[in-house]
Amino acid sequence: MKIAFLADPLSGFKIYKDSTFAMMREAARRGHAIYFFEQRDMVLEEGVVTASVARVHLTGEPEAWYRLDPAESLPLSAFDAVLERKDPPFDMEYVYATYLLELAERQGARVFNRPSAIRDHNEKLAIGQFSEFTSPTLVSSDPARLRAFHAKHGDVILKPLDGMGGAGIFRVREDGMNLGSVIETLTGNGRHTIMAQKYIPAIVKGDKRVLVIDGKPVPFALARIPQGNEVRGNLAAGGLGVAQPLTARDREIAEALGPVLAARGLLLVGLDVIGDFLTEVNVTSPTCFQEITDQTGFDVAAMFIDALELRAQQPRQSAASALER
Repeated sequence: MKIAFLADPLSGFKIYKDSTFAMMREAARRGHAIYFFEQRDMVLEEGVVTASVARVHLTGEPEAWYRLDPAESLPLSAFDAVLERKDPPFDMEYVYATYLLELAERQGARVFNRPSAIRDHNEKLAIGQFSEFTSPTLVSSDPARLRAFHAKHGDVILKPLDGMGGAGIFRVREDGMNLGSVIETLTGNGRHTIMAQKYIPAIVKGDKRVLVIDGKPVPFALARIPQGNEVRGNLAAGGLGVAQPLTARDREIAEALGPVLAARGLLLVGLDVIGDFLTEVNVTSPTCFQEITDQTGFDVAAMFIDALELRAQQPRQSAASALER
């Protein structure tokens, strides 16, 4: 297989924990040819989506871990699979990239996750489709409604809809300390829509990342446990990652959502679960492969490449059927 990775610059990878690197390593181990390009390398010219791609050779060294062949311009349909692994922010450049990738699909490219599905599943708002698994939640830009939500639930979390790595998350307790300031800051005085959720005390045991690959849950989650007085468990915010078997509730949520999301073209999803509640549906570039594998011995990357190989064997999307979607 020829697999093209759309990702951030390779020079910034922390290969001891990077999930995209784990995918590359497993694919190369199986003899697949791996290629790399950045978002800015895509071009639509004369109706065809191409990219300036470079073949990647893994050296096995911890520092100079890759070597690139000279880049060449190729249509994305020339690859057996194109993996969208660009990290957020999910800005307009990211959106434009999904449009180009969707055009490439119509030309025969196989893109994972499906570009339209990435656009349609805001990682915060997507939980609204599965409200039976969520804690009380409000999405609004109205300061009065946000204040009323706090008055009803007492202890709440407020966060932006476009944040990542725990950025911009605030907890406001029963005393309402700084509630007005937090609402003003996050909503820009009512101009921006945000999310408020009832605080889930089980966060002290971790914000669990439950990975779902082609509709099937990885049997272990990574509980990202807040440290000190921190309310956020995100690894980027200093949380401690502890791998643990899925609970019955974790599995219930994953098995309910997995087939639905896979049918929409989401090969890899990272569900965030706190206690018994679903809090996010991550579809851009879900992580935690290596942390789970290192602590449990379960090879997440192998499960992912298994699924990718099966998907790549399916008939390519025709232009006509793509237009019907």
